[in-house]
Amino acid sequence: MRKILLMGAGKIGEMITVMLSQSGDYHVTVADISETALAAMPKGANIETLKLNATDADAMDAALNGMFAVLSACPFTMSKYIAPAAKRAGAHYFDLTEDVESTRMVKELAEGADCAFVPQCGLAPGFITIVAWHLTKKFDSLRNVHMRVGALPQMPSNAMKYNLTWSTDGLINEFLQPCEAILGGENVEVPPLEQLETITIDGAEYEAFNTSGGLGTLCETLSGKVQNLNYRTIRYPGHRDILKLLLQDMRLGEDFDLAKQIFEKALPVTKQDVVLIFVNVTGEKNGQFMQESYAHKVYAGDIAGGHHTGIQITTAAGICAMVDLMADGKLPSKGFVKQEDCDFEDFIANRFGSHYAKNNAEGGAQSIAAE
Repeated sequence: MRKILLMGAGKIGEMITVMLSQSGDYHVTVADISETALAAMPKGANIETLKLNATDADAMDAALNGMFAVLSACPFTMSKYIAPAAKRAGAHYFDLTEDVESTRMVKELAEGADCAFVPQCGLAPGFITIVAWHLTKKFDSLRNVHMRVGALPQMPSNAMKYNLTWSTDGLINEFLQPCEAILGGENVEVPPLEQLETITIDGAEYEAFNTSGGLGTLCETLSGKVQNLNYRTIRYPGHRDILKLLLQDMRLGEDFDLAKQIFEKALPVTKQDVVLIFVNVTGEKNGQFMQESYAHKVYAGDIAGGHHTGIQITTAAGICAMVDLMADGKLPSKGFVKQEDCDFEDFIANRFGSHYAKNNAEGGAQSIAAE
């Protein structure tokens, strides 16, 4: 049984703990600075909890002794403490970050390491990166790669048409940071909350706009190979304009802590969500201009006797599948590992990755049409 140190006892940490411990192949030590959060974690023979401050290097070294891997389900600001500890211990490192600077730091740490560093293992970046890379390999040359993801309440009831379903830190951060893209064959940075578009998925109308981090490492991987590459977040119509009012016009974006406080006070949490995933690729194939698309919905559902949100399921399934694939020798075991290093078919066939393909009635994915 492989030993896992899971940093972060939040909503995603709970789902990761359930998936890994229920598999029977992993013993999970859930670590957090909050005793209250630890007390709320699932109980089981393959689960234990540990009060641990990630900024305490000595405590981290002790906790990582003998661990196969450390998984970070903490805010992206903790990566600078957890990733170096993984390198010191020789334990594989996995995280869920969408923060570009954190991933660059992890990549630098991975140089010369005897263990693997696998950041961005969630939904976006993460699974959507794997899907996009899979589709691009079907073309002789590429024109456009468009990636769209949204984690939305099924029944919104406020002006923003939004409820909290995951990390508020990560949510706000993606609205503030520059967004990587490829435009006209050139690697560029574009501002967040811009390039608003209307899209129709399964007969419903949504909007999408620039947010940071969703491309993962694809700008680097596809540099010089594609004319246009971009990532945008999907929301219900009108959401983007309210964000611009709050974060830019009202200048809440200049006070991260205040913005977080307001979001968490004003926006209710929901367990009734749906995750939308859409990738569209165009290019030349056998001398013809062609399009390949992938579209899915993932709903909240019941797993291991408990109800979990769609964003919990998709995010946890992503990182758990990557851990499993590492254990099975299907990923590089040393250095920096990109999501593109993961084969799509291996991922979907994996017991955790298969949550993206399960029947909707089981609390999983539903194939949809997109225009």
